[in-house]
Amino acid sequence: MLCGLLGPGAARAEDGYDLWLRYHTLPTAVVHGYRSHATELVAPTSMPTQQVTRQELQRGLDGLMGRTTPLRDSVDSDGAIVVGTPASSPVVARLKLDTKALGKDGYLIRTTAVDGHAVTVVAADSDVGALYGAFHLLRLMQTQQPLDHVDVRETPKLQLRVLDHWDNLNGHVERGYAGNSLWNWQKLPGWLDPRYTDYARANASIGINGTVLNNVNAQAAVLTPLYLQKVKALAGVFRPYGIRVYLSVKFSAPIEIGGLKTADPLDPQVQRWWHEKANEIYALIPDFGGFLVKANSAGQPGPQDYHRTHADGANMLADALAPHGGVVMWRAFVYSQDNTDDRAKQAYTEFKPLDGKFRANVLLQVKNGPIDFQPREPFNPLFGAMPKTPLMMEFQVTKEYLGFATHLVYLGPLFEEVLRADTMAQGKGSTVAKVVDGQLDHHTLTGIAGVANIGADRDWTGSDFNQANWYAYGRLAWNPDASSRDIANDWVRMTFSNDSAFVASVVDMMMLSREAVVDYMTPLGLHHLMGHGHHYGPEPWDASGPRADWTPVYYHRADHDGIGFDRGSTGSNAAAQYAPPVAAEFNDAHRTPEAFLLWFHHLPWTWRMASGRTLWDALVDHYTTGVNDVATMRATWSRLDGVIDAERYRKASAFLAIQQDEAQWWRDASIAYFQSLNGLPLPAGYQPPAHPLSYYQSLTFPYVPGYQ
Repeated sequence: MLCGLLGPGAARAEDGYDLWLRYHTLPTAVVHGYRSHATELVAPTSMPTQQVTRQELQRGLDGLMGRTTPLRDSVDSDGAIVVGTPASSPVVARLKLDTKALGKDGYLIRTTAVDGHAVTVVAADSDVGALYGAFHLLRLMQTQQPLDHVDVRETPKLQLRVLDHWDNLNGHVERGYAGNSLWNWQKLPGWLDPRYTDYARANASIGINGTVLNNVNAQAAVLTPLYLQKVKALAGVFRPYGIRVYLSVKFSAPIEIGGLKTADPLDPQVQRWWHEKANEIYALIPDFGGFLVKANSAGQPGPQDYHRTHADGANMLADALAPHGGVVMWRAFVYSQDNTDDRAKQAYTEFKPLDGKFRANVLLQVKNGPIDFQPREPFNPLFGAMPKTPLMMEFQVTKEYLGFATHLVYLGPLFEEVLRADTMAQGKGSTVAKVVDGQLDHHTLTGIAGVANIGADRDWTGSDFNQANWYAYGRLAWNPDASSRDIANDWVRMTFSNDSAFVASVVDMMMLSREAVVDYMTPLGLHHLMGHGHHYGPEPWDASGPRADWTPVYYHRADHDGIGFDRGSTGSNAAAQYAPPVAAEFNDAHRTPEAFLLWFHHLPWTWRMASGRTLWDALVDHYTTGVNDVATMRATWSRLDGVIDAERYRKASAFLAIQQDEAQWWRDASIAYFQSLNGLPLPAGYQPPAHPLSYYQSLTFPYVPGYQ
């Protein structure tokens, strides 16, 4: 475990542990080109963040250049790398750069001169900004970019860039497919696993500045003194890397661990308990970030248990945190067993009337789509609908509904698709990204959350390609307008190889992968067809409850005559929750993008698509195309044998084989079921399912990772 990321000179096993921070020695010609730009390192070390910045640059430069980089207190020659802030570095101060405009996290990288010597300066207004800049400089070198005339200026568009860990205190990770929790609660605080530092390094390298340590289905025990000491220990490891810790809290904690008889947010005793708990936490962790809350959703307690609103609950916690600078991230993922309306409408129905009623330090954390992290969903209608409330995007980096760890599905295009979607809330160009980053409604408190895919597996994420989703999330959290293809290009170069043919092939494969999984799982707007509870494999026939909106038949509504969920004006009218221009498009089956057709419309199997095909023929074609795309990905990878190390190559090969088998299973089981309803023949040239429907229905999976 201590090899890899832990520093120059350690053995570097190619097992995925290094992530995208591989710092292997560059080719001789590249090293020769960089030699005049990395002759010495001038960086302060008086503060913890300054120390880890210099350590990272030493590790990176020494590894990439294949030699030890001299450390200096001042510039002695051409090619020096100078890092710091005007407060920490006399050299940076003399340059009189406008670092104030960079804000707390921004930085610049610039070719300039100091005392007649050509240097590369990494400057910021804070130590954390300088750390981010150092990682960016190393990224330029890892991807073999020229350093002759560098002029980079970066500031993040989002203030809070957070990973949400759905980790339980017993070590189990809900919807986790990379082993047990990274946090060894039993050994904390006495033992600080070196992986905690490497986790912090990886996050800092992509600008992530917050981590929620525990599951949104929270256990109140995390707020007890025993666990707060453990949280304090983790916060101490993460602090030099600019990462603040947050906790998911259970709304009923005052009852469960506080000895109160109620958790009513308007009860003075309850309010006092939370104030005292906040004081206790901040006495231990002065830079504690705040609370994440899942309330009145999937059986979790909340303010509605006391006939109070979500705003009442969030504001009570916000008042307790406000004196310390903490925030509340209140999740908008709600659905009630008592509400018989379309589940896709419930978050909007509950939260839209509360716009403007939350405290200034509350963010409403909204899933990207209105259901639940499906392979494709339309953007959540709350984006653009609550101009008086900061909305925080919630993406799922772990692949609960997209093939777990073994399916190669690059989520960058999914994230990009959602962020670029136009809400039309204030006319054309009112993108989801502009809602989230505060531009549209002039919010200064902004944030984004990603449900982590990280566990105790040696490769961190269950497969090497899943690392790309962690990486892409961080890069898009920093800049929601970034290109997912460009991000994939950087990741492949840093993680595998700079070989141009390899990079082009793998990036194309990654960019194809998301559409492939949509096609072989949930084409044309179908959704939530996965196995009940565990979400593994297809079960479009399942109607087993315990509640209708947990079953696939609720969502596809297929019968002999047609398929799809009518969310237009003749059905649940969920389309009306969007801004009028978007609602008009989604309400009309002839105008609805075919990617969302069956999300918004129940249509006959004979409906004519834009291609002229019937809906049934198009559905079969999409399922088949998805399988064929995976076969193409697998063939592409097979041609790359020998370009990278054998261990990671073989693992990806094995996983692609699993993916192709399971894509075929998805295709065949889905077609067999829908054909059993409509009785229609397959279009000419398409193969029938390999087995009868009864075979697929007989499959059971009592032990699935990430569930129960």
